[in-house]
Amino acid sequence: MIPDPLTATFSALADPTRRAILARLSLGEASVGELAEPFDITLQAVSRHLKVLEAAGLISRGREAQWRPCRLEAQPLKDVDGWLQRYRKLWEQSFDKMDAYLAEITKGKDNERPS
Repeated sequence: MIPDPLTATFSALADPTRRAILARLSLGEASVGELAEPFDITLQAVSRHLKVLEAAGLISRGREAQWRPCRLEAQPLKDVDGWLQRYRKLWEQSFDKMDAYLAEITKGKDNERPS
C-alpha cells in the first residue's frame, strides 16, 4: 500500500539525517558525496536516505554529464505547512487567551500594590 503524500513526507522528515540533508539542499544543489561529507555514515547509507526523500517528493535528482545533483523540491513542505495552518490558528488563539489572562492578573496585582 502506498502512503498518502503527507504521510510519506512526515515519514521522511522523521529521521534527523534526512532533515539535515534537506537543510543542506536548501542552500542549493549538491552531489551525493557533498551531502555525505558531514555524516559518519557510508555513501550507501546516504543513498538510501536520498531514495526515501526522493520517494516522498522532497528531492529530485538531475543529470549533468557524470554529476547527478540533488535538489530540494518545496511542494511537499508547502503541503505540510498548509496542513499545519489549521492548527497554527488554534495555537495562536490559545496564546491570545493566555496573553489576555496574564494581562488581567498582572493588572490585578498592580492594583494591590501599596503606593
